[in-house]
Amino acid sequence: MSGISRRRVLTAGAAAGALGALSACSSGTGLSVDGTAGDGTTQARPLRLIGDGSTADTGAQPHQPKPARLKPGQKPPQFVVFSWDGAGELSNRLFSRFRKVAADHGAAMTFFLSGIYTLPESRKHLYQPPQHPVGASAIGYLADRHIHATLQQVRAAWLEGHEIGTHFNGHFCGATGVRNWSPAEWRSEIDQAVGFVTKWKTNTGFTDLEPLPFDYRKELTGGRTPCLEGQAALLPTAAALGWKYDASSPGGLQIWPGKVQGGRIWDFPLQSIPFAGHSFQVLSMDYNMMFNQSGGNPLGDRTRYDAWRTQARDTYLAGFRRAYDTNRAPFFIGNHFERWNGGIYMDAVEEAIGRMAEHDEVRFVSFKQLVAWLEAQDPALLRKLRTLAPGQAPAGGWEEFLGTAGTRSS
Repeated sequence: MSGISRRRVLTAGAAAGALGALSACSSGTGLSVDGTAGDGTTQARPLRLIGDGSTADTGAQPHQPKPARLKPGQKPPQFVVFSWDGAGELSNRLFSRFRKVAADHGAAMTFFLSGIYTLPESRKHLYQPPQHPVGASAIGYLADRHIHATLQQVRAAWLEGHEIGTHFNGHFCGATGVRNWSPAEWRSEIDQAVGFVTKWKTNTGFTDLEPLPFDYRKELTGGRTPCLEGQAALLPTAAALGWKYDASSPGGLQIWPGKVQGGRIWDFPLQSIPFAGHSFQVLSMDYNMMFNQSGGNPLGDRTRYDAWRTQARDTYLAGFRRAYDTNRAPFFIGNHFERWNGGIYMDAVEEAIGRMAEHDEVRFVSFKQLVAWLEAQDPALLRKLRTLAPGQAPAGGWEEFLGTAGTRSS
């Protein structure tokens, strides 16, 4: 990460994610799968196996809010999206930790799963990354026991209402990375990621796990590229696949989101937010705070961990309050399941969620749920919301500002 401004550092964490789906459907008539609902109860859901049985169509995803159109003059809710680049369950059990945090606060999150996080290293020859040797990966492969645990977490998260997005596969950054890929190479990467997720039974040989309870071809609607690089060449492929959003922009402002790629894809960038204790801003991601605090060293000065933890928490809260108290722009936070600097960023996120949850009109949603809400609104209202700059409250208050917006029928 040398040579990058300390004031605007891009993500370079370890994570990856999965997309689309390749396998054909096979019948599963009369079968059912037990799933743990968000309230902790076990429910039987109809099951139609797909392909080798790694995934299954079990119907509509549980615990999805029904989007409602704002009424004239109504203040928008404060949406907050917590997203995770990695979504692997390792021995530190951070995936399961934040599923519990989400449950404690009635939150939905977006987990960007890496395709190769479902592929054993013994079968890495199946991965043919664009412009790299067969089996290459900048983030390595998970141990078999961690693949097993990750599949359990992904399944439970979806049943609880969370989104499973993609962070692709090998996480190649820099001069030889994804910034140089063509749309066709992105399609290859996506197809492979989907193939790994939808064929984990064949590739792992696991026989003691139930299928992932969703058809990934239908559920996958967006992702985030490694290091926030390569979005321009990804977007044509994403649009061709029918994706609804992309979270790969290398930094944006705290304003209401718009669309790119000819109005086909919602653009959800990480945002520049006030860096607590400083006069400059930082992107709303743990890696960027770690870079500014310890120069990118994940094992920085232990004597400063407490101060850095507080600073990270207060930075998240500063971004939240700037939006909440003014333009109500959706707040996007990206993180990794990592214990950088003693795990202080995980603690900071958990503390920040708790503080945000104390405010009225706050909705913790996934990117997919945010898309559904945005597309339920009058486009004229969204255009008016986009006129509000970061930290700018509507002149005359919300009732006056949106008093005539949102009245046109769909």
